[in-house]
Amino acid sequence: MDFNVKKLASDAGVFFTRAVQYTEEKLGQAEKTELDAHLENLIARADCTKNWTEKIFRQTEVLLQPNPSARIEEFFYEKLDRKIPSRTTNAELLGQYMQDAAKEFGPGTPYGSTLITVGDFQKRLGGAEREFLHTSAINFLAPLRNFLEGDWKTISKERRLLENRRLDLDVCKARLKKAKSAEAKAAAEHELRVAQTEFDRQAEVTRLLLEGISSTHVNHLRCLHEFVEAQAAYYIQCHKHMQDLQKELSRFPNAFAVNASTSGVSTGPSPLSTATLPGASSPSRPPNPSNALESSTLKIEEVKPPATGTRKAKVLYDYDAADTSELSLLSDELITVYTVPGMDPDWLIGERGNQKGKVPVTYLELLS
Repeated sequence: MDFNVKKLASDAGVFFTRAVQYTEEKLGQAEKTELDAHLENLIARADCTKNWTEKIFRQTEVLLQPNPSARIEEFFYEKLDRKIPSRTTNAELLGQYMQDAAKEFGPGTPYGSTLITVGDFQKRLGGAEREFLHTSAINFLAPLRNFLEGDWKTISKERRLLENRRLDLDVCKARLKKAKSAEAKAAAEHELRVAQTEFDRQAEVTRLLLEGISSTHVNHLRCLHEFVEAQAAYYIQCHKHMQDLQKELSRFPNAFAVNASTSGVSTGPSPLSTATLPGASSPSRPPNPSNALESSTLKIEEVKPPATGTRKAKVLYDYDAADTSELSLLSDELITVYTVPGMDPDWLIGERGNQKGKVPVTYLELLS
């Protein structure tokens, strides 16, 4: 092994003089060469970029993978330069559980067939999530990581070197001030010129690297657009899958009617389909009951609430009664509702104080 004692001693001496200079500067006992304003601004901008990029990167990791154990596992796979194994999403796992349950309950039963349908759509949601995670990791996380682990490390290394050159320059300045003999002054001036040249050269290298932060911002801006596009495509897919699922479930209304009749109240479409979706408008007026039994025998004034089976309902939209058998509704008010034998499943009997009449189920959110 080539062990150069002189070089080791020289490096130790340089380190010591730098340490002394740095300490005296902190104590206010030595002068410090200040960087020019432009370079100082570039350094401040670079530090700001690094800090916020790191925060955005970490929080995006949390968004894409909330499980900290899974994030640690992926980190080790990346450091070992090994392919990260494919991981089943929660939605896909839920869909599989639903379909397995359907096999136990019986796929021919209403509950079993519905579980199969919902489970299939949950798997589709999981597939869309998997694609979103993959795209975001490549188009957004990878560029941010490359900056933090590549470009920024290079910038930090050159900045440390610049600081060392600056300390060497100030040591030479202090040595020149302390020199008394002409020979000592000449030697000190020569060392100062060399130190100044090295400092100026390193300052230029550092400045060029720091000015590259503008290009980094442009690159990250493009990556941000790609991330938003991937996120929008993911949510559009999810919305479409849920709409398709609701259409599939709406083909089996009788299953809900059978269950509801045992409790005395008919449940209408889920409030999610009308009340909570953005831009939702009031549903169309349901057709008047055409059931011969109801039209011939049901008289509103003679209807009595059942002993059990009444429920509270919140009105989602204003509704104007079409005739005296119906009850007009105001949005957000609470009414009591129930059903009676032979009544159309799209309608309920609603009561508000002494007023009573038929009300459409689609205009209500059943509360209890």
